[in-house]
Amino acid sequence: MSKHRDADSQLGPPVDLAFKCINSMEDVLQEDPRQGPKPLKRCENGKLLSQALRLNNNTLTDLHGFGEMVETLFSEPSRLCWIDLSFNDLPNIDPVLTTYRHLSVLNLHGNSIGQLGQVDKLAALPNLKSLTLHGNPIEAEKGYRSYILSVLTNLKTLDFSAVTKEDRVSAEVWKRMNVKPKRVKRPKKE
Repeated sequence: MSKHRDADSQLGPPVDLAFKCINSMEDVLQEDPRQGPKPLKRCENGKLLSQALRLNNNTLTDLHGFGEMVETLFSEPSRLCWIDLSFNDLPNIDPVLTTYRHLSVLNLHGNSIGQLGQVDKLAALPNLKSLTLHGNPIEAEKGYRSYILSVLTNLKTLDFSAVTKEDRVSAEVWKRMNVKPKRVKRPKKE
């Protein structure tokens, strides 16, 4: 058995801090995670053995201190692969999320994200397979689904809906029609 697979078998369930009226990362550290059907696992130093974090249905307006909070709570913060921040009041996609290179599932639905360009930040996540953004103001933007799929070409699901071949074709057509190629600046001749 590989070292990673052995370590994965030692991991516990998601760290569940949903519905706790949390409005800052300092609040997170004051709360005890909800006990689910499977008990949380901790390593010798007391840090949590998990790759998943649920902070949904709280009152977060920013992620200031998120990285420090994750470092404090998790035994292997760099291996975080599932984050649920749905139903908060986040106005943007914080770049701190792009530091979790193993992130494959990111739930941001039901927030206050208003600019499609915010999605561009997530292109830095090579393993992102599932993203939710519905219920944000950006959902009303023309070309919403096609834009996201043109930026995040590895997604398998968007807003809990499978990405189809037709979606990929639409995204490619949308990109050709709406994204101007970057012009290369040539040095002036002397």
